[in-house]
Amino acid sequence: MLVRSLADVAGSKFDVDWGNGTSVRLLTAADAMGFTVCHTVVRAGTSSYLQYRAHREACFCVSGAGTIEDDQGVEHRITPGVLYALDEGDRHHLRAEPGEDLVLLSVFNPPLEGTERHLLDRVEASSY
Repeated sequence: MLVRSLADVAGSKFDVDWGNGTSVRLLTAADAMGFTVCHTVVRAGTSSYLQYRAHREACFCVSGAGTIEDDQGVEHRITPGVLYALDEGDRHHLRAEPGEDLVLLSVFNPPLEGTERHLLDRVEASSY
């Protein structure tokens, strides 16, 4: 059995500032569970163009609000209680509304090593 809290991971190499927010990787590949679980915060008022070329990701909104937009321009509102899932390679714009951070519980398969970071200063989607 594994029991781990946000406080256990805070300040470690698994407490990652990914550019427009933070991601605390509570489970990683080293835990051998077959998936990663993250507490993800998207900073209020930010927009991130992202793509996971080698992973699938599902996110459940815990608090805050925002949108996710696919490459065809279809936009979906994210509010507490909403889940969205991305297949490998799905490019998307993730936006947090101004005034409040968007907080997500994120699950990745296959698992992350845990120290991955985005590069958001490029024209193409940031990927890992």
